[in-house]
Amino acid sequence: MSARALPLLFLNLGGEMLYILDQRLRAQSIPGEKARKDEWTDVDRKRVMNDIITTMFNKKFMEELFKPQELYSKKALRTVYDRLAHASIMRLNQASMDKLYDLMTMAFKYQVLLCPRPKDVLLVTFNHLDAIKDFVQDSPGILNQVDETFRQLIETYSSLSAGEFQLIRQTLLLFFQDMHIRVSIFLKDKVQNSNGRFVLPISGPVPWGTEVPGLIRMFNHKGDEIKRTQFTTDGNYVTPQREGSFDLYGDRVLKLGTNMYSVSRPVETHMSGSSKNLASHAKENTAPNPLAKEELNFLARLLGGLDVKKPSGSETGFRLNLFPTDEEEEHAALTRPEELSYKVVNIEATQEPARRAELSRILGELEVAEPRPASGGKGEELLALMDAL
Repeated sequence: MSARALPLLFLNLGGEMLYILDQRLRAQSIPGEKARKDEWTDVDRKRVMNDIITTMFNKKFMEELFKPQELYSKKALRTVYDRLAHASIMRLNQASMDKLYDLMTMAFKYQVLLCPRPKDVLLVTFNHLDAIKDFVQDSPGILNQVDETFRQLIETYSSLSAGEFQLIRQTLLLFFQDMHIRVSIFLKDKVQNSNGRFVLPISGPVPWGTEVPGLIRMFNHKGDEIKRTQFTTDGNYVTPQREGSFDLYGDRVLKLGTNMYSVSRPVETHMSGSSKNLASHAKENTAPNPLAKEELNFLARLLGGLDVKKPSGSETGFRLNLFPTDEEEEHAALTRPEELSYKVVNIEATQEPARRAELSRILGELEVAEPRPASGGKGEELLALMDAL
């Protein structure tokens, strides 16, 4: 697995989260002069977006994120996004948070699958960051935070080889391989089947630097071309006009990673049969594992920069519902498989001594089992840890 995939995974999933929240907040906002105290206004929307983006691009948080490290389990990263989504006055209940995470993961999985070449995963990331900069264009301080992360990405990834990007792409696909959640947008556009698997196109532009399929060249032992044979293809391929820009500012050309919610459409999610089976299988193996300590340390480092803002004084937190009605949200919470519900681990990690003390306390409460043969990987290890907390 690649040790450079984590920043790309986090930033792209975070970008999708911001797209969804912005769309839902806009849909539920009403003019400020007509709003009651418990209703959203556009001022509230901007505040929520600014708070989350400020937390997401916290300098210390980014420093931890960009350190070379392997991807961790889905539950570990889900815990980080739980904390991030509640970094402002907005509050999501369990069903809405589940739906939000489902939409985030399936959107980015589709983008990774469609990347013409592995290096284009970086262009997808730049598209997300370009859109995030638009969200905070009126806040120069936050804009500088995003630009600093942009520069870190360019510095870290611009010199990587095609092989290294291929390893990054394979690492991301391994992370998503068992996730087959149906999303209404994808189903309506016929890019996803009823079983939650994506339909990949066989037409369109070929990767930059390659030629349209249809020609076979044969060479002799001296490297001279001696014969050409043409063949027909089922797809309608075209040559891209230009390569997307990998600079701080520029035309990315590639549209993957742009905001698909800019045109308001319903975004329902549905669990497919394979996902339910995966959840029930995951429940079978719940014995704690010593390697879970490594993931708890990882969470403590990441969560150190994610402080949940508590409403001050008489101010109350605003609840955001990602479902059309409260009744549908309640129904989703009741029918959601218990194995797919996540718990949030709150770790006080503002200072190093406090973090160590908190880790020692939590680890002291765990009954650590003896090492056992590897089975389902780190995902199962942290399932056990989260259940024990």
